[in-house]
Amino acid sequence: MLSDYQHKLRDRFLNAPVTAPPTPWMPVLDNRTPIGGLQGIGFGIHPDSGHDLVMVVSMDGHGLFDAATGEKIARNRNPDPDSSTPDDAPDLTCPGLGALEGTRVQIAGLFGGGLHSTSGDGWSLDVVAPEWPNERVLLSADGGIYRGEPGENWWHIFHSTYSTLRTAGFSPSGRTLAVATSSDLTLWAKPDASR
Repeated sequence: MLSDYQHKLRDRFLNAPVTAPPTPWMPVLDNRTPIGGLQGIGFGIHPDSGHDLVMVVSMDGHGLFDAATGEKIARNRNPDPDSSTPDDAPDLTCPGLGALEGTRVQIAGLFGGGLHSTSGDGWSLDVVAPEWPNERVLLSADGGIYRGEPGENWWHIFHSTYSTLRTAGFSPSGRTLAVATSSDLTLWAKPDASR
């Protein structure tokens, strides 16, 4: 049984419209990048440009994206079957590819793990499910998702109604915000993410 507070909180989340994240967050490419059979994602840093990189593990192999531009910079359609999914390693890692070759990348998603829930400069991310199994991703400027109206200090930025949410969170640098479902990847970056 839900308390009055919990009922009000559930109603607040149910009534919040989906909106774009506020400034300084900017969508990368066309917002949702289709990736069928997505199992999980992880982050790395490009050794030359310093950009955040997003590694994607899917049923169709591994891909690597530049999180500042959305460009796919590496693809492996046939990774080693002994290490192709993060559940093959106790630390939920997969071998990196492209600019991350020779490293292991922690992957969050279907097999567990998680991304950063805070950006390091005041942004927070929460996943709520007031209408389970449809999950909602909420971004807040100060951890204040329980106070004020949506669009003031918290935003409902993603509503997973068509696919299963795999993971949502920030890159370790805090410059990239990612939401991954079983069918697509959505990225937002701060303008300084291109440095």
